[in-house]
Order: sequence, then structure tokens, then C-alpha cells
Amino acid sequence: MTGLFISTMRTAVPLVAGWLLTLAASAGLNLDTTAATGAVTIVLALAYYLAFRLLELVGQRANGTALQNIAGTLLGWARPPQYPRVELPLDPVEPSAYRGGSTSLS
Repeated sequence: MTGLFISTMRTAVPLVAGWLLTLAASAGLNLDTTAATGAVTIVLALAYYLAFRLLELVGQRANGTALQNIAGTLLGWARPPQYPRVELPLDPVEPSAYRGGSTSLS
């Protein structure tokens, strides 16, 4: 459950930052449509996320420097979430089981 909270925070913080950057950018502009404002918000949020995610990766390659922690914090959490690797073996699907015959689930 912790991974869900962390990944949500790392999504929400850049979106809020994009919205705030949009408000700052439109302070002197008269934007006519809501769609234009929404598009600018998305572009700024994506740029914000990419900039700080790249800085976080640079810090990670430098063996966990302060840069990684600062960039991660500006993404909403100091470190990237660690998702456990779960490999569930899947049984092969028999195509012949689905051909012909009844389609009922009884």
C-alpha cells in the first residue's frame, strides 16, 4: 500500500506544480479558452516532472547524492517507489477449449 501512496504523490505533486506554473504564466495573459489553459497545464506539468525525474536519475547514478533527494522531494517523495517484483507463472491457454461448444458459463 505504501507504493500506491508514493506513486500517487509523485503524480499529484507535478500536476499541482504544472497548475501553479500555468497560473504564474497566465498572470499577464488573457487566455480565451479553457482548453488552452488545460493544454498549457499538461505541458508544464510534464516538463516539470521530466526535469526533476532526470535530475533524480543523475543523482541516483552519483550514488545517492543530495541532488537525488531534492529532486525526489520536488516530485512529492524523496525516493522513487520500490515496487516488488512479482512473477506469477501463467498457465498456457488452450485455444481448442474455446472453439465450438457452448458459450454458457455453467
